[in-house]
Amino acid sequence: MALMALQSAATGLGSLSTQLDVISNNLANANNNGFKSSRVNFEDLMYQQFQTPGVQNNNSDVRPIGLEVGLGTRVSGTQLNFAQGNPVQTGRPLDVMIQGDGFFRVKTLPSQGDGFAYSRTGSFFVNPDGKLVLNGSNGYLLDPPITIPNNATAVDIGSDGRVYATLPGTTTPAQQGQIQLTRFVNPQGLVQLGGNLYQRSDASGEPLLDNPGNQGLGTLQSSALEASNVDPVGELVNLIQTQRVFELNSQSIQAADQMMQVVSNLRH
Repeated sequence: MALMALQSAATGLGSLSTQLDVISNNLANANNNGFKSSRVNFEDLMYQQFQTPGVQNNNSDVRPIGLEVGLGTRVSGTQLNFAQGNPVQTGRPLDVMIQGDGFFRVKTLPSQGDGFAYSRTGSFFVNPDGKLVLNGSNGYLLDPPITIPNNATAVDIGSDGRVYATLPGTTTPAQQGQIQLTRFVNPQGLVQLGGNLYQRSDASGEPLLDNPGNQGLGTLQSSALEASNVDPVGELVNLIQTQRVFELNSQSIQAADQMMQVVSNLRH
């Protein structure tokens, strides 16, 4: 039995180590606009059954409980939390926040999945060709593409995703394009690529592309960004709890080792 305790506690140490990694990543991205936190889900392993509940004896009496000993735990998965982050007012017209469900779609390398990625980060810039690109190390193009004239004196993005630019000599803004959003049946099934980007998978379902405000998609708020939805206080509580449970599992290993030493010394 002490050997089973060693194995169960070892699985606990491994799973808690994964949880610590996830908590650390959440805290590291607490100031990353558009970042979505993750949590670790656990599940117990198989059980060794010494006595099965419900078995009848010779008197036809049913055993009310069984004798089962678990073999530990494991991480069943990491679950993304897509709860809305708080708005951060920036005053910059090309900063756009999604209020509600949806992702911005950008065009990535053809070798990456279907060539598209999705993001909640709405910090856009204009590349040398005047096209809107997502703020990031790679400068991926927004899809569908939108071009801002080089001589535009002002840019405005409406809640419905329409992009307007004011040109010299005019007072009436002209529409330059339409920002569309994408939603998924199961956003938790998206693959995390880094750079605040996600990619579709068979678990996420097919992307639904439409204008903001349609088919359950959120609306846009310009001159603002969505803050990370990481709760630093809650993550610190989880961090302390993880540390304490890790220590308890370590003590279980020590206790099992001491019991095995006692049994071994009985031979002498």
